[in-house]
Amino acid sequence: MKKLLNFTWVLVFAFTLILTSCSDKSDAPLPSAQNRFDVLKTYLISHNMDLSDVLTDWITTAEDVYTIMTDVDPSNDYFIIDIRKEADYAAGHIEWAVHSTLGNILVTAQEAADHPIIVVCYSGQGAGHGVVALRLSEYTDAKVMKWGMSSWNSATAGPWKTHTGDAAIGNENWIVPPGSIQGNTPHNSPEVKYITTNGSEILKEQIEILLSGGFAGISGVDVLANPANYFINNFWEIADIELYGNIKDAYRIKPLTLSTGEYAYLDPNAKVVTYCWTGQTSSIVTAYLKVIGYDSYSLTYGTNSMIYSNLESHKWSDSQIMEYPLAQ
Repeated sequence: MKKLLNFTWVLVFAFTLILTSCSDKSDAPLPSAQNRFDVLKTYLISHNMDLSDVLTDWITTAEDVYTIMTDVDPSNDYFIIDIRKEADYAAGHIEWAVHSTLGNILVTAQEAADHPIIVVCYSGQGAGHGVVALRLSEYTDAKVMKWGMSSWNSATAGPWKTHTGDAAIGNENWIVPPGSIQGNTPHNSPEVKYITTNGSEILKEQIEILLSGGFAGISGVDVLANPANYFINNFWEIADIELYGNIKDAYRIKPLTLSTGEYAYLDPNAKVVTYCWTGQTSSIVTAYLKVIGYDSYSLTYGTNSMIYSNLESHKWSDSQIMEYPLAQ
């Protein structure tokens, strides 16, 4: 009887330990997501993926693409990814291009082998988002085809032929030359919240956010209607602002890097709109800013859509159309 009682007490004690152990595990607080911006920043800088790196040799021309693809050496060929709508691709595309989407571009890129990647869109703007995703995913020689399919053939030139304009000329929210730029003041860093402290994992997730969100563009008409709704960055040289003016209340943050800290002049609580000449460079900047945590937008077609008649250079014209053949 005594042995039976002792055995019973052992079972009770063991059961109590199990319950206590389970209770301790279930009551233990789960780790919470923290702002890992500094982790991401350090990772990007240390792996030569600062914005200045991404903006190095990031664009080429339709003429270059055609020349490379028609020479006698197949070893230097590009792998061309067309991210236009499937129906538009089917109606007419570059002979050597494969179709994909912005959201699926990293999957398609796996087929490139060792060939450098060219991303093609309608105007050269949407492709910038894809190139940022590629360059931050080890496809460091990926490039945008300048002007997009608008430069390949007149049949596909509609996007650029219909989007130049003078919306800012005479507009009260365009400051005439020599312009007037806001002074830069520092802000807090954007929030990039994760549990993990692995920079590679964080970057991968941020790239997925970029690609799943699609092209982040906003028209010059909308920005001019109420500049106060946005944090506007004129991504120009000072001399260009003095020559053409700028959108009211705009800042000028250029250079813009992580390593030297200019990113801190951007407001992480605002809709950050970047504008340039054509919307192609600003697409690259916008995509990069989105990866590092900003609510960022590219002003579509740049100043070509706002002061086209005043521009002396950096402007679209029909001379950009190469009339290369289209495949169907």
